[in-house]
Amino acid sequence: MRTLIVLLLVSLLTGCEREKIYYEVAGQLHTTYHFKFEYTEPLEEEINAQLDYFYHLFNAFDSTSVISQVNRGEAVEIDTLFQKVFNRAQEIAALTDGAYDITCAPLINLWGFGFEESDTITAEKIDSVRAFVGYEKVKLEGNRIVKADPRVMLNMSSIADGTVCDMIANLFETKGIQNYLIEFGGEMRVKGVNPSGKSWRLGITKPQDDTTGLQQELQEIISFPSPRGMATSGNYRNFYLKDGKKYAHTIDPKEGRPIQRDILSATIVATDGMTADACATAFMVLGSERGKAFYQQMGGIDYYLICADSTSNSLRVEYSPGFQAYFTRP
Repeated sequence: MRTLIVLLLVSLLTGCEREKIYYEVAGQLHTTYHFKFEYTEPLEEEINAQLDYFYHLFNAFDSTSVISQVNRGEAVEIDTLFQKVFNRAQEIAALTDGAYDITCAPLINLWGFGFEESDTITAEKIDSVRAFVGYEKVKLEGNRIVKADPRVMLNMSSIADGTVCDMIANLFETKGIQNYLIEFGGEMRVKGVNPSGKSWRLGITKPQDDTTGLQQELQEIISFPSPRGMATSGNYRNFYLKDGKKYAHTIDPKEGRPIQRDILSATIVATDGMTADACATAFMVLGSERGKAFYQQMGGIDYYLICADSTSNSLRVEYSPGFQAYFTRP
């Protein structure tokens, strides 16, 4: 009799389980986002909680955020996630000798890409700002950020979108979700398969001057056999015009000004979105030759670069040996 009761209970419990289906959650904050995952419920409330948490930590446009408090020099304690992102950024800054640097917020503001208005820019003004820019001028002591100069300011935009991808991926992992695609501002985390039971297919677009994002001609289609994060950085969509001159959004902290190396688009694949995001920016600042040297030091990443060929009007493609495993062919 006991065996029969147990079997009946198991049958009833199994019958009550909701069927797993693919849900899509999409929206727009400072950028668009799109999440697709296989589960028993849409998880919108928990996803929104993670997005709120992300903005509370890293939104420099919000005076109440943690990063704003750090920038004002307040004695704010930072949590383990902020510490993790900060430490990864500092690691990449050291490996690139400061070509990647989250303390370049004053330069970003100076050139009109930050949260303050830019005005007339002179060499003297650039030099004065560079005096308090440098990853070595800020460090983590316990759970507080310590600055060598109170004017040092952080900007996490080069690592933030990849970080929020990781946050949503971690939420999905705690739910036991095995199949998902997470896209936030063009940065991605993917795992498992799509509704057709095949690996997620991702596109790398050709670099074209297009601030609307409507021109989406594909350069390459890739897929991943295992969970990966992917980020693409390029100057071809994020720039502004002033006095008839185009200024790219990639700023070299050493030079103190926007630069355009030979790389038009850098796509980086890593095990997490945070690393991929930061490394994509690092490649844009370094250029292809220095970028490949950084790749050797960094380890754990693969790259796909679309470069301007100085000897012709054509584009040049370069990729790491490991990237070849991601190519999808008909």
